Amino acid sequence: MAQASGNLSGNMHQPPPSGGRFPVDLQSLPSLSNLPSPLQIFQMVRNSLRPWVVFFNINNFKTAVSMQRLNSRVIRNLSYFQANYVFIFFVLMIYCLITAPCILLVILAAAFGCHKLRVRNSNITIVGQQLTPSQQIIALNLATAPVLFLVGAGAVLFWTLGASCFVIAMHAIFYNIDAIVTEENEGFLAQVV
Repeated sequence: MAQASGNLSGNMHQPPPSGGRFPVDLQSLPSLSNLPSPLQIFQMVRNSLRPWVVFFNINNFKTAVSMQRLNSRVIRNLSYFQANYVFIFFVLMIYCLITAPCILLVILAAAFGCHKLRVRNSNITIVGQQLTPSQQIIALNLATAPVLFLVGAGAVLFWTLGASCFVIAMHAIFYNIDAIVTEENEGFLAQVV
């Protein structure tokens, strides 16, 4: 029998142990610096708002003839009035914050604390661990979450989501978008459906 010869040596590296079932590569996560600021989001919504006169025109509120037309109407309304619906959500959220002063005070205190940490911009040591300013801000926000829960932010959030969904759904179901179709936006609406 012939004997096979060859170099079978090599450098084999064992993969590093992972803490969980799914290893997470933190370098592959998107950077938070690429996200738009709240002011930029507000400007984008404001620039794409449809006229409120058109949005609230009571002559355009009608029931749909069939389920197929209703489905088409809802999809077209959600696309056409998207910025108006986002604005309604923000208005309801602001209303809830104004009527719940404890929640507003906790949010303002957390925002003030984050601002102070950002201005100070120095590392601190807690239990032998160095914390960077961004880690300090994350820790402050994590500490604020249970306080917000205790003062009722969960109930306010769910009330706002429920009220927004109800108002948006009623408008999208009953607003006859076919009444406002013109030559300039007909192409847009045809692409949506």
